Amino acid sequence: MTPEFSMVPVTILTGFLGSGKTTLLNRILSEQHGHKIAVIENEFGEAGVDNDILIQGGEAQIVEMNNGCVCCTVRGDLTRILGDLKDRRDAGAIGFDRVIIETTGMADPGPVAQTFFLDEAIGNYYLLDSVITLVDAMHGGQQLEDFREAQEQVGFADRILLSKTDLVSEGQAEQLRRRLVQINPRAPIHNVHFGQMPIAEVLDIRGFNLNAALEIDPEFLEEDEHEHASEVRSFVFRSGRPFDGALLEEYLSGLVQVYGKDMLRYKGVVYLQDNAHRVVFQGVHMLMGGDLGKAWGDDETRQSTIVFIGRDLPEDGFIKGLEQCLVRSE
Repeated sequence: MTPEFSMVPVTILTGFLGSGKTTLLNRILSEQHGHKIAVIENEFGEAGVDNDILIQGGEAQIVEMNNGCVCCTVRGDLTRILGDLKDRRDAGAIGFDRVIIETTGMADPGPVAQTFFLDEAIGNYYLLDSVITLVDAMHGGQQLEDFREAQEQVGFADRILLSKTDLVSEGQAEQLRRRLVQINPRAPIHNVHFGQMPIAEVLDIRGFNLNAALEIDPEFLEEDEHEHASEVRSFVFRSGRPFDGALLEEYLSGLVQVYGKDMLRYKGVVYLQDNAHRVVFQGVHMLMGGDLGKAWGDDETRQSTIVFIGRDLPEDGFIKGLEQCLVRSE
């Protein structure tokens, strides 16, 4: 396995149409932060540059993908472009130390993230750092009502940036925040004004790091004043009883086989019977991985916490199935 420090980190920048992705990207590219960034841009349209690398002024290498959506018909092109960037970088033809992928406003970022797990050469060279999702405070609430893609972008986020908050009241912004937390309780939410955001809040998030802290808002399941019929919702399983490792592995594998296409993100810290270490895992649709985390402390409360974010997942069924995997009390 390639050491993480030697891999090229990749940030997926997503958000619905008009949410401010390009504004934020331009801000990142123009700021004096010392990073050399390769940008892969995807917008619909016939006029393109045949996916060639455009060497522009400054430290940015720009790749455009204009023949379709980066998350579906041209995922093979994304793999090819990442491979081409790798080859040119290794040959010394271009220089960059990180990549930002800006998806089209109608994209589901899930398949984009899967690219880094499906191709071994890509996965060994690039480190998927995080999915950053921008949400328009003025139109985001309606977009979440009308478009499944907007819900999926929020559900997949490691960090949510709320733009245009100056155009709405504090009450409206807070109502939208509660809605976003209902969909995705694991993603911190920050306001962003015309792309002004500290680089440290956007890059090197390590949202896809299995050992990253699993922070879940304990109040996210509290009912809002107005219920929304979102396809994408989240729920959390918690238990202080240990899991039977074999039963849990078999059950999760079955879940992925049946519901994988609708499981956008899932991540957990698991307390296993007869294991001195916490076990951490996460998945993207049908791809799932896990590893040993740090050891449980002698005075530490051992508890499993698993969050699921997906489309119309049967919460009660998931919870009951997980409960059947717990070690039975004596």
